[in-house]
Amino acid sequence: MSTTVACPTCNTKNRVPVVTGGRPRCASCKTDLPWLVEASGAELAPALERSALPVLVDLWAPWCGPCKAIAPALEQLAGDLAGTVRVVKVNVDHAPEISARLGVQGIPTMVLYDGGVEIARQVGALPGPAIREWVERELR
Repeated sequence: MSTTVACPTCNTKNRVPVVTGGRPRCASCKTDLPWLVEASGAELAPALERSALPVLVDLWAPWCGPCKAIAPALEQLAGDLAGTVRVVKVNVDHAPEISARLGVQGIPTMVLYDGGVEIARQVGALPGPAIREWVERELR
């Protein structure tokens, strides 16, 4: 599965796969692309295992107000940290097995992985700048 991302530099539309090992780059100008994709339960494990970049997993639901509130901040983060971090959104209503496996008891929950290993977890919404600070601090 893949999603279409417009290049922030030249506006070329590029397909970005959910599962891949590399860094997504624009086919036209080679700029690093923001990596913000929706993953199903079956796609999450391979996305984490094959990623050469750290992955921020956002566990959310469409009925969750705080989840909707942080969505623009995560989109901004994906753009600002393009080529550095991948953002993968998992709808817990569509993938309850992921919530159970990760022990998620409240949403939004953001889990940061590096090398396929969980390195940090944030339960609850944060303002956009605080999300970025948390990610950058944990990746040092």
